[in-house]
Amino acid sequence: MPGPLTGIKVLDLTRVLAGPYATMILSDLGAEVIKIEQPESGDESRRFGPFKNGFSLYFMSVNRGKQSVTLNLKTERGIQIFKQLVKQSDILVENFRPGTMEKLGLDYETLKVECPSLIYASCSGFGQTGPYATKGAYDMIIQGMGGIISITGEPDASPVRVGTSISDITAALFTTIGIMSALHHRNNTGKGQLVDVAMLDSLVAVLENAIVRYFATDKIPQPLGSRHPAITPFEIYESADGHIIIAIGNDTLWAKFCEHVNHKHLIYDQRFKTNADRTENHSDLFPILSEIMRQRKTEKWIESLEKIGVPCGPINTIDKVVNHPQVQARDMITKVMHEITGAVEVPGLPIKLSDSPGNVDAPAPSLGEHTYEVLTKLLDISPDEVKQLKEKGII
Repeated sequence: MPGPLTGIKVLDLTRVLAGPYATMILSDLGAEVIKIEQPESGDESRRFGPFKNGFSLYFMSVNRGKQSVTLNLKTERGIQIFKQLVKQSDILVENFRPGTMEKLGLDYETLKVECPSLIYASCSGFGQTGPYATKGAYDMIIQGMGGIISITGEPDASPVRVGTSISDITAALFTTIGIMSALHHRNNTGKGQLVDVAMLDSLVAVLENAIVRYFATDKIPQPLGSRHPAITPFEIYESADGHIIIAIGNDTLWAKFCEHVNHKHLIYDQRFKTNADRTENHSDLFPILSEIMRQRKTEKWIESLEKIGVPCGPINTIDKVVNHPQVQARDMITKVMHEITGAVEVPGLPIKLSDSPGNVDAPAPSLGEHTYEVLTKLLDISPDEVKQLKEKGII
């Protein structure tokens, strides 16, 4: 079955992670994504490990299902070809520093003159405006500037990076949402527009209750380890053979839990009667619950707590995640075949649509793999000219 974006053509000028992740989602949902890369070198993430038979699996993981066209945008003919591709496209996505596309004469204000229906998405570190607009950015820098590192980790310990490139991924998701919104607007008006998404903005947006707590209390949020800042108990405890997560979000569940662990008196303890009380007196409650939870193995706790409706779970290592029956049942680990790597496991598509589901069925392209096909079939450039373009270093 075709995906919901079947028929939509995307011109992809992105590299590394944030931009490629956004265009990967569009590809998974059925869009035709043409990735424009510099001849010979390509996307720099092609040189990021791990590798399989010399091919980057980092690149594979966020560029599946795309076509690769090499094109030197520092040449006049390269720019001409690119503009021809723009006229054939619905969406352009780029993640250069602001100002780069303008220098090439490929900024939104220039392209919209001939292509008023074009949706032009720019994903950058700091956005297209503001005093930091032209600064470069990497995930680690944005995690620090955006404050998420300041609330991650254990109290009174060194700052800790979030274990995934959260700044890039959130920016990618917001870029995709922006593109979808612009597509809907175009369907109604016929007009395209600029989608401007910043990694810093995106990370600020997902700080959620940390910002609310600061404005409500005038206190600067600090790292709390695994615990929730407003719900208690809602954290990790040691078990007899590892760890278990308990998430008790209301007083009814708290009472059920206390009865289940034969500590009914805790229900009536004034320090722990309400969620607000338990949160305020966390330092008193944590050692009590820690002693209780160390009495059984994780699996036994999960089995018994689930029977009374108390949310709980293990801490799975990645090997357990990828083999988990729920993850497998939802097709969240899938295989793609590549001529160099052979079969490669990649994450599946988390968006499940009933009538027009997307699909992960093609690998990432080799550098320039589709250049000849796109130029000859889409732009009607002759094979002889393609050969000349190759000889001149334009493709």
